[in-house]
Amino acid sequence: MAHLIAPSLLSADFLNLQKSMDQLNASQADWLHYDVMDGNFVPNISFGLPVLQAIRKATNKPIDVHLMITQNDAFIQPFKDAGADILTVHYEACTHLHRTIQAIKQAGMKAGVALNPHTPVNVLKDIIADVDLVLIMSVNPGFGGQKFIPNAVNKVREAKAMIVSSGSAALIEVDGGVGMANIKSLIDAGADVLVAGNAVFAASDPVAAANELKNVK
Repeated sequence: MAHLIAPSLLSADFLNLQKSMDQLNASQADWLHYDVMDGNFVPNISFGLPVLQAIRKATNKPIDVHLMITQNDAFIQPFKDAGADILTVHYEACTHLHRTIQAIKQAGMKAGVALNPHTPVNVLKDIIADVDLVLIMSVNPGFGGQKFIPNAVNKVREAKAMIVSSGSAALIEVDGGVGMANIKSLIDAGADVLVAGNAVFAASDPVAAANELKNVK
């Protein structure tokens, strides 16, 4: 399938989110990536449920919610109710990951698992058949605008091999420092979904920037 582009709201204009949503809607971007941080799992605090409820009314595109929090299970249904289509939790934050993945699916969402840069892909071998999405973090989570970690390309290749060998239908998503300088290498390695923050919303023309990323061959 053609790769998907998921602009990250973390890089949008917070003083004018409606403008950012209009740009997203006018572009060829496929999803909206929505980062949730609790100041505990990561050293930052971002958006919560009320903002998601407002954003849900402003777009028909799928909303890809990335939880960077410690209390994941308690927020599964609230994020579904607020408008999430895909809910991704961190491997490092879930004591009972299989149960959490099943709860996300039972709530009616696609279920993803994110891996920090230091976490090897093979920790997912016993659950890869159950997940809909593997999110490879190509920066350390918590802040936007960080420099891309090149080893993420190798991790994408490893994840792709695991998915193929297991017969899983999981998509591979990459988040952090993605732009025109590295998107081709990530696609060639097997990435299906590319999260782009500054590469889209910090551009002089966000619509054109999203379209350029979408049309990379």
